[in-house]
Amino acid sequence: MASGGSGRTAGAFDIRTVIALLFAIYGVVLIVLGVVEPQAEITKSAGLNINLWAGVGMLVFAIVMVGWAWLRPIVVPEEPEGGE
Repeated sequence: MASGGSGRTAGAFDIRTVIALLFAIYGVVLIVLGVVEPQAEITKSAGLNINLWAGVGMLVFAIVMVGWAWLRPIVVPEEPEGGE
């Protein structure tokens, strides 16, 4: 007889973790592109290194998502034994 709060957490299968992983990968790629981007490309975008700042924003968003998943995990209820 399990209480209402018992169960396992979703862990790596939590959708917030998957979204955070994707944003982190794209963020790192954009940061690398922003660092190696030639000055001529930066000048075309009004002097703002868009790739670098978008990458930093995506990485921060990924960290927030992981923090949210860690602080408020989704609890998967255990199935009752003996039917239904």
